[in-house]
Amino acid sequence: MSNERAQGLLLDRLINSPLQHASQSVFKDMTSYEALCKEAQKEPELFWSRLAQEHLQWDHPFSHVLDKSHAPFYRWFDDGALNASVNCLDRHLGTECEHKVAIHFETVDGKVTSVTYRTLYERVCQLANALKERGVEKGDRVLIYLPMGDEGVVAMLACARIGAIHVVVFAGFSAIALHERLQDTGAVAVITANVQCRSGRELPLKAGVDDAIALGGCEHVGTILVYERTATAWPRQEGRDFSYAELVSQQPTECAPVSVSAEHPLFILYTSGSTGKPKGVVHTTAGYLLWAKLTMLWSYDIQPSDVFWCTADIGWITGHTYVTYGPLAAGATQVIMEGVPLYPDASRVWKTIQRHAVTTFYTAPTLIRALIKAAAQEDVYAPESYDLSSLRLLSSVGEPIDATAWRWFYEHVGHGRCPYVDTFFQTETGGHVITPIPGVTPLVPGSCTLPLPGMDVVIVDEAGEPRPWGQGGLLVIASPWPAMARTLWRDDERYRQSYFPEELGGTLYLAGDGAVRDEDTGYFRITGRIDDVLNVSGHRLGTTEIESALSRLDHAVAEVAVVGQPDPSTGEAVCAFVVLKKSDYGEEVARQIAQELRQQVARDISPIAKPKFIRFGSNLPKTRSGKVMRRLLRSFAQGEKEAQDISTLEDPSVLDHFSVIY
Repeated sequence: MSNERAQGLLLDRLINSPLQHASQSVFKDMTSYEALCKEAQKEPELFWSRLAQEHLQWDHPFSHVLDKSHAPFYRWFDDGALNASVNCLDRHLGTECEHKVAIHFETVDGKVTSVTYRTLYERVCQLANALKERGVEKGDRVLIYLPMGDEGVVAMLACARIGAIHVVVFAGFSAIALHERLQDTGAVAVITANVQCRSGRELPLKAGVDDAIALGGCEHVGTILVYERTATAWPRQEGRDFSYAELVSQQPTECAPVSVSAEHPLFILYTSGSTGKPKGVVHTTAGYLLWAKLTMLWSYDIQPSDVFWCTADIGWITGHTYVTYGPLAAGATQVIMEGVPLYPDASRVWKTIQRHAVTTFYTAPTLIRALIKAAAQEDVYAPESYDLSSLRLLSSVGEPIDATAWRWFYEHVGHGRCPYVDTFFQTETGGHVITPIPGVTPLVPGSCTLPLPGMDVVIVDEAGEPRPWGQGGLLVIASPWPAMARTLWRDDERYRQSYFPEELGGTLYLAGDGAVRDEDTGYFRITGRIDDVLNVSGHRLGTTEIESALSRLDHAVAEVAVVGQPDPSTGEAVCAFVVLKKSDYGEEVARQIAQELRQQVARDISPIAKPKFIRFGSNLPKTRSGKVMRRLLRSFAQGEKEAQDISTLEDPSVLDHFSVIY
């Protein structure tokens, strides 16, 4: 028995959950899953070619499958042409899907708007025409800074329809973060809202765009479209700023789609890296779209009668793939919720499932833990108080889930009858990499089980050599796949160094996560990040970026280091070790500085990046050569008594000064 299992991280039995109304399922059993894996392994190009022809609608068929000549900058189906909007909307017109509900959009006050595929198509065409009228062309970047809602989906598809590259920025990010993305992409247009309604408050968005542009260097922004979520007034600059309703509502409901190369960039999505500058991950049209649709069919067994609910925001890759492109390419009906699922209280989650007869519920372990806590406090927040009989699949994403939370979700929400799809993927992979096949793969709480067909996943050591089962190492993908990110925007070299490091031979995609395979089942368990990136409530945050923000409070801060600390609510929390310029601050002043530091991070990055724990000390632990010993700080933050080798530590007593937490 492995140590992980003995510690309860992997339980000692497999759970088999049959899948309800699965007559049209792609996989009938493990034999069919294994057969598809063997097909992908034996003839990978034929495998991907077959799937691309079957699942995508092409304007011009491809004859090349994979071009490896410039590896690791692989090209897939590159002489083919298509349009992502057509594959999500037009292909459903004239079919039973045309008048089927595509989106049930529920506002924070409970109002529900149901949008059919036909209506969604017309709205996308109108916005696409408005963008064209404002001079937006194929290849131009359009930044989308919208609250969660159906309008964000419309904006993404409208960009795709005319060949523009969308850049979605989470509406919780600050003006500084927005400015950085505007400058880096050279966006010519912004689609935003006057406000977003979140947790009972109106939070300005258009004003944040103005603040970002005022920082300078954004002269390329010629158009700002403002969706008026409420009647609240917003600042307007004549000739640049337009009311969304005024400009869009008068447009024709037909817009000819622009056919683009399979390798044409569909979107840029920024994600934190181990340096201070976020990485603009570039995904192209055909390969990404293919995987978005396939994983909806494989991971979720989407059936015509299903109602799919993914709680992710479109500002993240989960929202891109499993709110916009995947569900719509598969012709699914889905729920989109404005605001946060726990507002006004935890019963909103269960009421939403009950109201819309949700069949597939896809959320984050952070929300699951919050639901567990709420259910323990009052019966009205317990899932047993609601009719959740429509559910047939449960799923989670964003971070590894512990066995206790897994079991609660499986037993109290799914009542032991719903397969649990524990998914592992990243911004860079485009869609799921490792996940159970529902109703097929026996489940183990705490494990994402096995890779999907076509995903060549291996665990290696730091020299790139495979690790034995039962021994942890680096998670890598050994073969290219169509949905992989193609590069980082305007930074090919950083892409190569970040994901195909020479230390591993330059051919293995490095996921940035550690993992271990169970000795008995061969199942994968993700053990966490191996770089300086934190995973807070499923949001990837770069420690260097947070450190830079904290250091800007330069009247007080001399030095700072940020690490992750385990947290029962968010999985991981930001912990900042701060050396102040003066050592004689009193308790009251120290608390004030801690508050200023949190405000600084909220302004520069986002409230989600604020340190939950701040520790003040006289000096950071460093080696004799002056390097900060971050691993020692991580161990200290986690309360580990047995520290690492500290023989190279300049001052072994330095950590004693960090005992007080603010």
